Amino acid sequence: MRTSVADPAAVPTGNSYDKYASTSGIEQRMVRGFLSALDSMLAGIEPRRILEVGVGEGVVMARVRERFPEATIVGVDLPDHVLAAEWGRLELSCVFGDATALPFPDRAFDLVLAIEVLEHVPDPRRALSELARVSTGALVASVPFEPIWRAGNMIRRRYVRRLGNTPGHVNHWTRWGFTRLVGSRFAVDVVRSPLPWTMVRARR
Repeated sequence: MRTSVADPAAVPTGNSYDKYASTSGIEQRMVRGFLSALDSMLAGIEPRRILEVGVGEGVVMARVRERFPEATIVGVDLPDHVLAAEWGRLELSCVFGDATALPFPDRAFDLVLAIEVLEHVPDPRRALSELARVSTGALVASVPFEPIWRAGNMIRRRYVRRLGNTPGHVNHWTRWGFTRLVGSRFAVDVVRSPLPWTMVRARR
């Protein structure tokens, strides 16, 4: 787990546990379901300007770039030079920034992604307002589906002393709670539950 160099006590950057590289058959199956749900959320969208907030190691951003090769894609995440090296290796266009104060003008993107990030943000409503500010089209966002996420961690004996809470997860939503949150700033079109996540597609 890494933390922002700008504020070492704040939000971790990158994955505490790399689910994409897991060798567990069960976890690989869950990740395939997650990525399949993401692909379905992107169906029928033809974006020209894409922003991903919370790029992490760049797995999702690289996948989206393959799907939309003609689009301009930009990513943003907290300052972390280890992550930046990975972005460089994948040839991703990313900048350092904060989800609650995005360094982009109003209505700059017609697709905004917030995949596995809002659970880490101390002020998710402010972050959602920023996502709405820079958006002129679709939002696709996902978070862990609580309490199933924590129960799964406990079953696998992960973070037992934290009662299954993944390090850096400061917000916990049910499917319905997260849908209501997104609906406070966007019009929600589709909600999916690739276990153990909630994924929402919405529009401005």
